[in-house]
Amino acid sequence: MTRKPIRGRFAPSPSGRMHLGNVFCALISWLSVRAENGTMVLRIEDLDTARCKEEYTEQLLDDLRFLGLDYDEGEGVGGPCGPYRQSERQDIYREALSFLTEKQLVYPCYCSRDELHAPSAPHASDGRVLYSGTCRDLTTEQRAAKTRSPAYRLKAKDDDVVFTDGHYGPQRMNVREEWGDFLIRRSDGMFAYQLAVSADDAAMGITQVVRGRDLLTSVAPQLQLFELFGEMPPSYYHIPMLLAPDGRRLSKRDRDLDMGALRERFSSPEPIIGHLLYLSGILPCDEPISARDAVAMFSWDALCRQDIVVRQI
Repeated sequence: MTRKPIRGRFAPSPSGRMHLGNVFCALISWLSVRAENGTMVLRIEDLDTARCKEEYTEQLLDDLRFLGLDYDEGEGVGGPCGPYRQSERQDIYREALSFLTEKQLVYPCYCSRDELHAPSAPHASDGRVLYSGTCRDLTTEQRAAKTRSPAYRLKAKDDDVVFTDGHYGPQRMNVREEWGDFLIRRSDGMFAYQLAVSADDAAMGITQVVRGRDLLTSVAPQLQLFELFGEMPPSYYHIPMLLAPDGRRLSKRDRDLDMGALRERFSSPEPIIGHLLYLSGILPCDEPISARDAVAMFSWDALCRQDIVVRQI
């Protein structure tokens, strides 16, 4: 059987300056694709237009150039699967929502935030609040009596999804137990992450998704959506999280480890890339290296599985 050429993607949200955790994800995604002579796609996930700013997108593109992480399709480069900004792909999401609605798998949800996060609400294994299904079986009359603008949810199937993560191995998840009936469009009209990312990965022919371990449970609803769309899902590879010394994961609030601060300290990307690859087990010693030179050294087997504490660079 002929192996499909790899099409990987880096899909950042421009809601602030990239931090070291974002850089790590971009780097591993890029190395995995380049090691297989695949195609790298950059997709800008700017669904949340209130938080995602054009200045952050420009900073993101400049930081990727600085790091030497080029891409074959995407913002500023073009390609056959554009547009490459989610804010410009609303018609695709509307079509997906219509398709799912015709299958009678979607229903309006009128619950407020307080109702969704009530102390009595069920929780997933990782502590996330699950939707209890309050609005799933409302009658036509009950829906007509509601005054709130509804969100829309997909009926989660109540059986196990089995898959093999490329880095963490065999996984088994129940969509309803992990997510409940999950959101596909918010009450303000914004399409939700699960729908948008699945529709985009399908439309762009993505065959490999590399992202943080915190998104491992997202595979369950995304595989359900791929099944409903009749599309082949990508292979998923999740990577360890970068943590601050106090145990919290890095975020865009950690300004000392964002690309602005890092570029003030380093005139070239090699010390940053070398340190990340050393911490993750790919390099045997902490020494500067370019992304291009690291391609020959990349191995999923060498990449550690435990989360990585970053003290300083």
